[in-house]
Amino acid sequence: VRMANSLRSEVIKLYKNLLYLGREYPKGADYFRSRLKAAFLKNKDEKDPEKIKQLIARGEFVIKELEALYFLRKYRAMKQRYYSDDK
Repeated sequence: VRMANSLRSEVIKLYKNLLYLGREYPKGADYFRSRLKAAFLKNKDEKDPEKIKQLIARGEFVIKELEALYFLRKYRAMKQRYYSDDK
């Protein structure tokens, strides 16, 4: 039970982080929120701690991907603002 509770708090933290990152999603926050909720609900009955850890790791990978996407978008915007395309 103790392990399940520690994993539960990790899952909740992951969900909150993803929800926060989803605010900037290109297709819109509502689209992201509905997809996120569906993904978490799909696995809500998972009891195996190892499987839960795998799912958490996958969620953390998604966080890294989103951060890279936002960083790249920010970089492109800055580049566009300060450098002209003509050489």
